[in-house]
Amino acid sequence: MSTINDNPDLQDGTEQMEKEQPFMAHLIELRDRVLRIVVVVIAIFLVLFFFANDLYHLVSEPLLAQLPDGSTMIATGVAAPFLTPFKLSLVASIFIAIPYIFYQFWSFVAPGLYNHEKRLALPLIASSVILFYSGILFSFYIVFPLMFAFFTATTPEGVAMMTDISQYLDFILKMFFAFGIAFEVPVFTIVLTITGVTNADKLAEKRPYVIVGSFIIGMLLTPPDIISQTLLAIPVWLLFELGIVFSRIIGKRKAREEAENSNNDPDNTPNGNSDKKTAESHDTSEPDEPRYKPMSDAEMEAELDAIEREEGS
Repeated sequence: MSTINDNPDLQDGTEQMEKEQPFMAHLIELRDRVLRIVVVVIAIFLVLFFFANDLYHLVSEPLLAQLPDGSTMIATGVAAPFLTPFKLSLVASIFIAIPYIFYQFWSFVAPGLYNHEKRLALPLIASSVILFYSGILFSFYIVFPLMFAFFTATTPEGVAMMTDISQYLDFILKMFFAFGIAFEVPVFTIVLTITGVTNADKLAEKRPYVIVGSFIIGMLLTPPDIISQTLLAIPVWLLFELGIVFSRIIGKRKAREEAENSNNDPDNTPNGNSDKKTAESHDTSEPDEPRYKPMSDAEMEAELDAIEREEGS
């Protein structure tokens, strides 16, 4: 009977199965974690759906507070009174579940990270969540009241401002996402510093370009008014400065750790290198194998004479 070791085809098939099993195990784990995320989002959605109208009234409060007396929002679509709060509840469920979503992905990739990478990744993930929520709250409580006050104040005479509820929801979701991503600037700068792409000094040299770029981003992501553009550009710039401060701290810590490691490694010290080179230069020991030595002329003639005597005899 042939065994696996005797049959190369069976042996190759076994090695292939051993390689595929870890990959399939990772896919199964990823599927399980995605299913957990979906279950949590659906559970939050089922709770929020019963308060969908109240939730929409809450997010529309910044606009309603600025509308003239007697003005209301309108629904131009037939199913808009139902679908718009439904959509808001679903998106709010995803926003609320962001910490759990990040936790699941962190649990998936954490086993493949080194300890120093885990120490850096976990604070970055927590900071990303906090900054994202901070951007949403900043846009809701600071930007929206000022922006809607500007819009209502500039409404032409004889025009009644009655905003469609679907368009308003799309507008605020875009603003939430824009400010949430914009507030991630410190995380981006820290990641660039940690990975060695740049450092704090080079980032500081690019400050004028960042300021101009902040206003360009504000122009592209916000409505065409100077208030919302400025209210997005200034926080991005300030958060960039905050990222430079943290990048300097991380750079100093990294340089200190490298200096300590070099001091603890004797091979990296000057004396260690010189001693090593000296030892190599004095290591002239010969191997135990016999060396070849050619015969002299007298020895060669004596050897030939001995061969002739043996042939003559």
